[in-house]
Amino acid sequence: MTIVLVVVAVAAVLALLALVHRWLWIRLVRDTTAPGGPARRAGTAVAVALPVLALAALVAGRAGAPFWLERVVAWPGYLWLAVLLYLAMAMAVAEPVRAVWLRRYAAPAPAPAAAAAVLRGSAPDSAPRTPAEPSGAAAGPDGEGAAGLDRRVFVARVLGGAAVAVAGGTVGNGAYGVLRGPRVKRVQVPLAKLPRAAHGFRIAVVSDVHLGPVLGRAHTQRIVDTVNRTQPDLIAIVGDLVDGSVHDLGPAAEPLRLLRARHGSYFVTGNHEYFSGAQQWVDHVRELGLTPLENARHALAHFDLAGVNDVQGESEGHGPDFRAALGDRDRTRTAVLLAHQPVVIHDAVRHGVDLQLSGHTHGGQLWPGNHVAELANPTVAGLERYGDTQLYVSRGAGAWGPPVRVGAPSDITVVELASYQA
Repeated sequence: MTIVLVVVAVAAVLALLALVHRWLWIRLVRDTTAPGGPARRAGTAVAVALPVLALAALVAGRAGAPFWLERVVAWPGYLWLAVLLYLAMAMAVAEPVRAVWLRRYAAPAPAPAAAAAVLRGSAPDSAPRTPAEPSGAAAGPDGEGAAGLDRRVFVARVLGGAAVAVAGGTVGNGAYGVLRGPRVKRVQVPLAKLPRAAHGFRIAVVSDVHLGPVLGRAHTQRIVDTVNRTQPDLIAIVGDLVDGSVHDLGPAAEPLRLLRARHGSYFVTGNHEYFSGAQQWVDHVRELGLTPLENARHALAHFDLAGVNDVQGESEGHGPDFRAALGDRDRTRTAVLLAHQPVVIHDAVRHGVDLQLSGHTHGGQLWPGNHVAELANPTVAGLERYGDTQLYVSRGAGAWGPPVRVGAPSDITVVELASYQA
């Protein structure tokens, strides 16, 4: 039954995408070009190629395509998905404008006698002439003159061009933000049980890097350089580091070896690690000098640092185990938990965690995706309190799918712990 529902859902999404693409083709290609002309043929070819590339980008990795092929289709395919979102939104806004524009300035229909005269090629002396309908203008099949047809093409080109400019500008700016690298965000979190000696302890939180066919070694190096400049006491990578195998992405992850923090660098799995071979990545990040926390706890001088596997690991029998990570600890000590998904916050509350550090949501990544993310996550971005536990959710340092962020800029967050006793 579950498989049937998945098939039905996928079919419905594909059907919707097909309808949206056809609508955009009508408005942006058919309505703006001459029938049979080279512009229409070129526009139609592009309208077919882009969704094919997008589909290829989405399935290439799962289908076992060579990594070079994944990279070839990823850039145009994923970027088109982002453009498609904002182009469809812009064209939806343009639809009522188009209707009002054409209705307000529509050429008046010719009188029967005048229309007959126009078809004969001459107008009677009694038939009034208007600038919109010069004598000799051929009527279209719906009685609309050539001037009316020209007007429709003009309106289609103006509105279509404006929509393309808006969508292209939005996506271009969002892609620049991702490729430029994440900005540093600083947040102070007061913790009741934190001793004065730990006041000002700084944790650099890195989430959702998403190394893959689009974001590679250069992106990792930008993140490492940014983190090291903050001179943190501890580095926490809270999942979704990669989208692919160690074989393909090992070189892209290599700069992680250069991370520097007085108390080390730690890693917990995200859901995408379980799509990419979680155990091979746990082993590999250990080789790079990071300490994986697999449902485990590490006692620092003034607080406990714990980490749990991502909930996606339940599909492999390696899901989060809060009892193993936190069950026998001294609850008079502050506990900081690394957990990829914010949804486990209620388990953290039950186990007396003082601060949970998470990612996963990307802050919605592409507006208005933040409203969708709110439906599935207790907190989409920022710091919130749940009982005696505080939850901080990073927007992430990379991007999944389209290397584009709109309304949710990427970040590396330096969380500064504060003691009430200081």
